[in-house]
Amino acid sequence: MRRSLICLGSIGASLLLVSCGSEENPVVLRVSAAASLTGSFQAIEAEFESENPGIDLQFNFASSSDLARQIIEGSLVDVFASADTKNMDKVSAAELLDGPADIFATNSLEIIVAPGNPLGISGLADLADDSIVFVTCDPAVPIGKYSQDVLAKAGVDVAADSLEENVKAIVAKVTSGEADAGIVYVTDVLAAGDKATGVEIPTDVNIVAEYPIAPISGSKHLDLARRFIGFLTSDAGARILQQYGFGAGR
Repeated sequence: MRRSLICLGSIGASLLLVSCGSEENPVVLRVSAAASLTGSFQAIEAEFESENPGIDLQFNFASSSDLARQIIEGSLVDVFASADTKNMDKVSAAELLDGPADIFATNSLEIIVAPGNPLGISGLADLADDSIVFVTCDPAVPIGKYSQDVLAKAGVDVAADSLEENVKAIVAKVTSGEADAGIVYVTDVLAAGDKATGVEIPTDVNIVAEYPIAPISGSKHLDLARRFIGFLTSDAGARILQQYGFGAGR
């Protein structure tokens, strides 16, 4: 009997090692996350992996619509973090979530322009000027839909000069000088630093973007996926997200 117990204990320890990994052979946890989360999640990666040396976070940053499509088409993903509830709902409708999604962060919008705002863009109405090169995303992408909603609330009709792949592509067009303005998240203007200036959008026409996160049901590491989500919603995770300009979740 004693020998059996010893064997069972060894097996249990081995299974725990396989589940959690080790510093030499870490478990890869694949996280598909909205492009606007890039900077904050890279900072969270360092702290989370420091506290969990047996886990190697690997991120796929893209538009939430592209990520949802990839997951539905069978991409190997453990965790999905979206910039809107609509694309999370698509994955949920496909019965690919392991439980309900948590809203772990919020965001709002701002107009991004060149450093110092050389064209003097003061608000949404200025974006309707034909001389302003304005870029956005297709409404299937969260920032494209949010921008459409904000402009509609403000009663401004703007024809985009180009539709970009995701919010980071909008930032890149403006900071490179290829575009004069775009509507992005407040966090993106903050991340751009001295490469851009933000023009505030009034609260009465702005939106609150909710960011949901959930484990994917096909994940082989659901316990670790939940551990990562738990870190995001902890005080430590919230502190990092706040440093990058995100508001609190719920």
